[in-house]
Amino acid sequence: MRILIWHVHGSWTTAFVQGPHTYLVPVTPGRGPDGLGRARTFDWPGSVIELPPERLREAGVDLVVLQRPHEYDLVRRWLGRRPPMVYLEHNAPHGDVPDTRHPVAGLPGDIPLVHVTHFNRLMWDAAGAETAVIEHGIVDPGPLWTGELPHAAVVVNEPVRRGRTTGTDLLPAFARAAPLDVFGMGTDGLAGHLGLPPGRCRSHELVQRELHTAMARRRLYLHPVRWTSLGLSLLEAMHLGMPVAALATTEVTEAVPPDAGVVSNRIDVLTDAVRDFVADPAHARAVGERARTAALARYGLTRFLDDWERLLKEVTR
Repeated sequence: MRILIWHVHGSWTTAFVQGPHTYLVPVTPGRGPDGLGRARTFDWPGSVIELPPERLREAGVDLVVLQRPHEYDLVRRWLGRRPPMVYLEHNAPHGDVPDTRHPVAGLPGDIPLVHVTHFNRLMWDAAGAETAVIEHGIVDPGPLWTGELPHAAVVVNEPVRRGRTTGTDLLPAFARAAPLDVFGMGTDGLAGHLGLPPGRCRSHELVQRELHTAMARRRLYLHPVRWTSLGLSLLEAMHLGMPVAALATTEVTEAVPPDAGVVSNRIDVLTDAVRDFVADPAHARAVGERARTAALARYGLTRFLDDWERLLKEVTR
């Protein structure tokens, strides 16, 4: 099968393109939002082929994975026809939750809506559209955890701009419990923004293959995000064998079993957990091993690809 999909979410797409198909990724001059082409910081297989829009019409597209509302019109313009489609929603709704109407409700035809978490399915108003949930899958980075640095790793992009959504305002409380290493785009200057000494909040921007190794050197993974779908970095940390301290928001309570970390909406409970993991490496290791076992069982790549294969066959039959 030849599947047209835009490069919108690099981490998720890295798992999706491990399947048995050919994946056509639009590329435009300047590699703008509608034509990023192949990923440059993720490892994608040779079955991912980037094509300019003018070549897609003759590319034999069998199915389209939409991820943004305007992609429907791009398909009509670029392909001159309407192949079978699914709409993949990565995010939890913003706006008038829980009454936010999903964009798929305004698109012509019966396009199945696929969510990545059950929480998202619950919160979006799909207005009668056919919906399904295919939970995340992770390309296993391996049990890399060493925990040699008594720090907490945080992964978030643009924490200053996104503010309360990503729990940026909570970081000073956690920085009193352990030094923070914050990985992600737009993290430069974060310590100054929060009024923290540089030694308590360090910023790092790394490509994925370097990120996993760097995360695994930290004692624990901290997930302070208030409102998100389900951070893939959280699941990657669990795959690495890292113990987790996380807010009990959105899908986190489903993803992190009680023996794989500490999940709570009480900041005092979470800061105590951070201190405990930092003070006791053996405890951190044992909890991290259970986190890895749980993540492999629920968010393994094989299950993810099998779920998608069943859906794709239903849509194209």
